[in-house]
Amino acid sequence: MTPSTAERPQMPIEDFEDLVAAAPAHVRLEYVDGRVRTTDPLSVEDFEELERRAPETVRLEYINGKLEVKAVPDGNHREIFVWLQEQCMQHRPDLRVYGESGVKTEAYRKGRARTDGAVALKGHFKGHGEWSASNGILMAVEITSHDRDTNQRDRIDKPVGYAAVDIPVYLLIDRDNDTVVVYSEPKDSRYQQISSYPWGTPVELPDPLGFTLDTEELKDYAD
Repeated sequence: MTPSTAERPQMPIEDFEDLVAAAPAHVRLEYVDGRVRTTDPLSVEDFEELERRAPETVRLEYINGKLEVKAVPDGNHREIFVWLQEQCMQHRPDLRVYGESGVKTEAYRKGRARTDGAVALKGHFKGHGEWSASNGILMAVEITSHDRDTNQRDRIDKPVGYAAVDIPVYLLIDRDNDTVVVYSEPKDSRYQQISSYPWGTPVELPDPLGFTLDTEELKDYAD
């Protein structure tokens, strides 16, 4: 039987064992109820060192003071990302959607989020390191995965983290609800405007994007 979303582990036990073997000596990890945890508080510096050493199959984030494992994208996830790239290029040839972008988030930039997409002017990330400041990112994008942590991570923690560093727009493509959610007007670590659109309806992106997404194609990726 295929495990439900609630039962699905963050990562296979084999990947966890590889991560433990690669971790710095003072970073202690445990595997509890399918989740990866640190036994002691983890600093941003320790997280970055752990992330650098992690096996290629493991994608890590540091969200709301906790180590998180980002789900590996499936085929529909990848198709949705390409759809968004094409839409942005059609309306704004000066923009690019950069995949798997490491961004410093949350108050005092103490978070480390690996966005599914970061929309910025072409050439923006030239010369940047693994984790970029939010300055110049016009929109952060997350496409939900069918994993046990997507609700807390993508719908609760990340809007706070992105708003705290004043990313103007957060676009959530929600595959569980077949909706596109647009968060805008960040202030005091909260987006003041939140608009939800069913797949198949036009989605208006506010400034600094200033164009409308045609979401009809998203219906092809409902699962």
